[in-house]
Amino acid sequence: MADVVFSFLAQASENTTENATNTSGRPPSTPEGMAVAYGSLVIMAILPIFFGSYRSVNYHKEKKPEKMTKKDAAMFPIMASCALVSLYVVFKLFSKEYINLLLTGYFFFLGVLALTHLMSPVVTKLVPAAIPNIPFHILFKRGEGESSQDLINYRFSSHDIVALACCSLVGAWYLLQKHWVANNLFGLAFAVNAVELLHLNNVVTGLILLSGLFIYDIFWVFGTDVMVTVAKSFEAPIKLVFPQDLLTNGLAANNFAMLGLGDIVIPGIFIALLLRFDHSLKRNTHTYFHATCFAYFLGLMTTIFVMHMFKHAQPALLYLVPACLGTPLLLALVKGDITLMLKYEDSSEEKDKDEGKAVKQEAKKAK
Repeated sequence: MADVVFSFLAQASENTTENATNTSGRPPSTPEGMAVAYGSLVIMAILPIFFGSYRSVNYHKEKKPEKMTKKDAAMFPIMASCALVSLYVVFKLFSKEYINLLLTGYFFFLGVLALTHLMSPVVTKLVPAAIPNIPFHILFKRGEGESSQDLINYRFSSHDIVALACCSLVGAWYLLQKHWVANNLFGLAFAVNAVELLHLNNVVTGLILLSGLFIYDIFWVFGTDVMVTVAKSFEAPIKLVFPQDLLTNGLAANNFAMLGLGDIVIPGIFIALLLRFDHSLKRNTHTYFHATCFAYFLGLMTTIFVMHMFKHAQPALLYLVPACLGTPLLLALVKGDITLMLKYEDSSEEKDKDEGKAVKQEAKKAK
């Protein structure tokens, strides 16, 4: 599911930070309202990166995640550009209402699943111990013996079902009202899951990916109206929004500032890699992770400042990429870790060896 979510994050390409006031014709927001809106967006951007990064460390220890290669990273901006242009053409040729109706249904299912993945551990802790947690396992195979292939191999429990039911209520709320709170719950769930589940295999791959998307973002925001048009037309929880008129209109506020999830996930998966690099150094410190998180914060604040000064949508990666790449590389150069960082490979050799032994043992048993 993570691959699908990340694909949509990049394809829809809402990698812009925008002040909705300047394009909507609504009355200007108060300085206090704008401060609350952008402050909330910054907090909501940092939290998924922070928690998703720590979850990625645990996920890497427990499972063997799929990793993005250098070739994948180099091709990604090209594929994202093709998808972005395709969405632009679709919105120009067909009615936005029908397209967004299909997208709403699709993201309803994705959002419920993503939110359930986050809420299941919480529900497990809240459910009284007297209520049993019954495990289930759905397995659907094709073939027999060593040549068999798992088409469906999913484990869950009765507590997961309870979490799914609760998250479905949030999904129903989003379907019926498209409320900004429900949108943000789904958006945060997408961001945390993406940072947790999507892994870069090394720092060089991260450099290639972020550098390519740096150029991609600048071109499509400043060079054409494609990205901004898609961002405004695409009604799906792939952006975080916060009303600038919350102080005056409460939860019914509708004058939004927004931040695309791409601006969270793309730097986030690189920052999560740096946390795993910190762990590999075994120094009991998270220097590179914390320093890059702070650099991300400064880059996001710079984006908001420039946008406010020039009254124009900004490609946030223009400011985030130099901050998130320059900070750890400069710090590694100063600390003498630059060679270690560039040679670091995000893999678990011990886990691979254990899995190899397990496969051999199963093959012997089968014989």
